[in-house]
Amino acid sequence: MRDRDTENLLNRFVVWRQQHISERQFVLILSLLVGVLTAFAAIILKSLIHEIHHLLTSSFDETKQNYLFLIYPVVGIFLSGLFIRYIVRDDIGHGVTKILYALAKKNGRIKPHNMGTSLVASAITIGMGGSVGAEAPIVMTGSAIGSNIGRMFKMEHKTLMLLIGCGAAGAVAGIFKAPIAGLVFVLEVLMLDLSMGSLVPLLVSSVTAATISYVVTGTDAMFYFAATQPFDFSRIPYVLLLGMVCGLISLYFSTTMHKFETWFKRFQNPYTRFLIGAVVLSTLIFLFPSLFGEGYDTITLLLNSGTISEQLSNDVMAGSLFFRWDNILPIYLILVILTKVFASTATNAGGGCGGIFAPSLFLGCLTGFVFAYFIQRFIPGTSISLQNFALFGMAGLMSGVMHAPLTGVFLIAELTGGYTMFLPLMMVSIVSYLTIRIFQPHSIYSMRLAQKGELMTHHKDQSVLLLLKMENVIEREFLTVSPEMDLGQLVNIIARSKRNVFPVLDNEQRLIGIISLESIRNIMFRQELYHRFDVQRLMENAPARLSVSDPMDVVMKKFEDTGAWNLPVEDEDGKYVGFVSKSKIFNSYRNVLLELSEE
Repeated sequence: MRDRDTENLLNRFVVWRQQHISERQFVLILSLLVGVLTAFAAIILKSLIHEIHHLLTSSFDETKQNYLFLIYPVVGIFLSGLFIRYIVRDDIGHGVTKILYALAKKNGRIKPHNMGTSLVASAITIGMGGSVGAEAPIVMTGSAIGSNIGRMFKMEHKTLMLLIGCGAAGAVAGIFKAPIAGLVFVLEVLMLDLSMGSLVPLLVSSVTAATISYVVTGTDAMFYFAATQPFDFSRIPYVLLLGMVCGLISLYFSTTMHKFETWFKRFQNPYTRFLIGAVVLSTLIFLFPSLFGEGYDTITLLLNSGTISEQLSNDVMAGSLFFRWDNILPIYLILVILTKVFASTATNAGGGCGGIFAPSLFLGCLTGFVFAYFIQRFIPGTSISLQNFALFGMAGLMSGVMHAPLTGVFLIAELTGGYTMFLPLMMVSIVSYLTIRIFQPHSIYSMRLAQKGELMTHHKDQSVLLLLKMENVIEREFLTVSPEMDLGQLVNIIARSKRNVFPVLDNEQRLIGIISLESIRNIMFRQELYHRFDVQRLMENAPARLSVSDPMDVVMKKFEDTGAWNLPVEDEDGKYVGFVSKSKIFNSYRNVLLELSEE
């Protein structure tokens, strides 16, 4: 009863709003609301992770090995897996990929539970040491908030997509205190093809979320970075070389993660996946405690160390087998770079929930630092800043892994306050992006959808085709005939039809051929032939057959290859469903294009 009353109240509000508040004004109000809610979601998630992490590790003795590193991450992914399997009962991993899929194939609809479940699962996973980041789960949370607020107020499809973008922008801005990065992330990673008018709601959400985050958590940048050594333009060749290295490390990370995830999927039993993930994760974290959690403490250490010292080595390798081995820090960091992908994949595949924002930043910082160290070591007379190159590496890895150079530039600048390094940040980001694009055309988020033909891109023609649904273009009013009918019976059916194509079906409703009006026009009025010809003799094969599961770009390719104007459609069992006509697709295409192009 209460649900019905609430629905009636919302319906009355929607009617009142349409009469008193314009669509554009109301979208701005909703974008403000989305920004507020995503900011508090981000603050809650960060606080939960910090409190759990502090509770578990505050008593650790950093001068010796901590065997609890073998236990905490395992308990974390186990509890998170139980929560997802028995309470959520839905797949909430790969948050950004889920958003891209919702935009492309689900009309922007994200399930209501995603407004909170990703937050809970990731807090447990990361707080207890899972080697992933909180950013993708909070982006999923923010996008779910935007989607469900839009649905609650009966907003149209295009506005729903915009509100999803507002939620994602607010989430990035809130958790990183980075409003520009939040906006750019939506344009680059979610690939929404938005008009200039759509940028204002995105800015409203981003600025609102970042402002609330500043007010609640303070105005300090997320990572303290002091540019003690100004960038020397004679170091540009090394910056470009670092960009190439970051691109290759990004390729290693993305490819290895994809292959390792695919290998995990071979095991159908979730407890088998958990056991394998637990062994891999706990072993790696015990050997390399820097892999515990997001790794932000290590980033802070490297960003503020001008040289490799005994103190830095002890701080970075605290709690590991290599503590006080001062001269092996570069080798230790290289091993961490190589193993991070396995720890992150094992976390998620084993039952945990987290994203690859933090791993990208972490790997980038280590890559830039190690790169600068070896340049100094093996090129005599060269002095370059380890801090600066650690900063550049963060932008380079993020740009390469996410295929988002602008996001990498603005995020690192806002995260660290390193705006004085804007030019080298842009250089390393662009080179990293161009390097990985040679080998991998899609980001780690979009490669799974691209392989299935379910990825929305900035290419408007492809995006419109992706938004077209097969069920909306199938025409079912074609009159069917059987192969045993003679010409006379066929003519009677033709007289009752408004179409010029007739599917021929067997007793199991399977298509065995088609009759084209054009092909029998010369004999259909000769009554002396009515009992001499039957449909079996007159029918011809269809130029091609479509499946109800075919994406629209495949459908258009078949029309192009055959030159046909009508093609039959079959279901998964091979039974006849109807026809798709090229004219119907063109009409639907025009309607969707107009909807996407409207201000």
